[in-house]
Amino acid sequence: MFMKLNNLLEGLNEYKIFGSEDKKISVIVDDSREAVKNCLFVAIKGLKTDAHNFISQVIESGASVVVGEKKPEKTWLKKCTYVMTKNSRKALGIIASNWYGNPSSKLKIVGVTGTKGKTTTSTIIYHVLKSSGIKTGLISSIGAKILEKTYDTGFHVTSPEPLQLQKFLQKMVKAGCEYAVVEATSHGLDQERFSGVNFDIGVMTNISHEHLDYHKTIGSYKKAKLKMFSSVKTAVLNKDDEHFQFFKKNMSEKSKVVTYGLVGVVDYSAEEMKFGKKTTFKLNENGNKSAITFSLLGKFNVLNCLAAIAVAKNIGISIKAIKKALNSLPEIPGRLEEIKNDKGIKIYIDFAHTPSSLESVLEFLNTKKKNRLICVFGCAGERDWKKRSMMGRISASISDISVFTAEDPRSEDVNNIIGEMVKGAKKAKAEIVDTTCSKNVKTLIGKKHYVFKIPDRSEAISFAIQRLAKKGDTVVVCGKGHEKSMNLDGIHETQWSEHGVIESFLK
Repeated sequence: MFMKLNNLLEGLNEYKIFGSEDKKISVIVDDSREAVKNCLFVAIKGLKTDAHNFISQVIESGASVVVGEKKPEKTWLKKCTYVMTKNSRKALGIIASNWYGNPSSKLKIVGVTGTKGKTTTSTIIYHVLKSSGIKTGLISSIGAKILEKTYDTGFHVTSPEPLQLQKFLQKMVKAGCEYAVVEATSHGLDQERFSGVNFDIGVMTNISHEHLDYHKTIGSYKKAKLKMFSSVKTAVLNKDDEHFQFFKKNMSEKSKVVTYGLVGVVDYSAEEMKFGKKTTFKLNENGNKSAITFSLLGKFNVLNCLAAIAVAKNIGISIKAIKKALNSLPEIPGRLEEIKNDKGIKIYIDFAHTPSSLESVLEFLNTKKKNRLICVFGCAGERDWKKRSMMGRISASISDISVFTAEDPRSEDVNNIIGEMVKGAKKAKAEIVDTTCSKNVKTLIGKKHYVFKIPDRSEAISFAIQRLAKKGDTVVVCGKGHEKSMNLDGIHETQWSEHGVIESFLK
């Protein structure tokens, strides 16, 4: 496949070409190691590496066009065409879209963003649309789905890079999809991974403390999220969220705003919520009430469900079809997912890795527990350090026993991370217990909250299930959920399966 340079640059503003425009491109790359003859290379300045430093190397590998933000060197122009732009990341998104035939213009895109609930809400929307006979694709942190096929998007990926994203969208077009449901992170939006994607419907789940190591302030974090709503026809917003007014005020006048929530007057609300083996509630849609049953538990999942219902109704799906689809909703990997066992212990896996998500999960499980609630979790390295003590305090305030452990420590010392978590736990008057203590840990219960520090995540899970838990207890392992790898050194991804580790200890 070849494409002319001028066709690839369609829609790209504010750029200057140095050299011949008469170039045929065989492949687009943003990794200097993948450069080949007749390729177009986009140089991006990352957080750790500046790809502009490898331009000479890329040209020697045969690149015929280079796109970058720096002024070209004379030696570069002797062997290639250089396109200078203000934003290489944005350029890559537009070029990738052109390369794959602008697939988002042939699909109706539903974007879902927010701090927590993105994956669950995206998955519910996808399931309702697909169950209602609409050919639909999904891109989320769990992976990509196109009709009945599932694709792995890679380790630790929520929003794929532009080339991969556009390729998935093109696959959806070729498969005859009408809709694509896309989970959009603040990183992905800020880094222009969605340039060249036209969102028709935007969903905001909520905003809370997360990724401030990257965005620095809540204001910058919200502005990154707002990018997704720049041209949506319909904005579905959580009115319960404290930042609702910010998004409503900054929405385009052309956008229709639809609200959902559990408090106050909204377009879609829930009444008479009950949580048993399944969740039931009365949907109130502007005075019209319907009985809803679905498999996910917790008030936070009722909110996710309301967002999905609002999307489906605004697409034109009947409430009858929505109810039927929700009743058949499968369990979502790593989202308060129960691991069945014969030990008399309730064991759950959840992706909760922010203060608000951990609090929501623990508060819900606290209402369901028969005996003690044991929480195993860690905090990621090279990420927002402020949330560590917050999460330590939350777990020590709500659960009965905490086991602090690793969760992608990267280049940081996991013991230092746990130390930050312990500071928060001590604020909640927790007692730090040595794993080698002479006490029978199965009997630990009382007015105090107990904390164990076990850096190795596998050992921590083993300790919680084999030494701590007894019949009637509930164990929840938070932070990794569906993820298939763990970063232990800041460089390499080590294979990891929360399910596999837990099931091995149950045996």
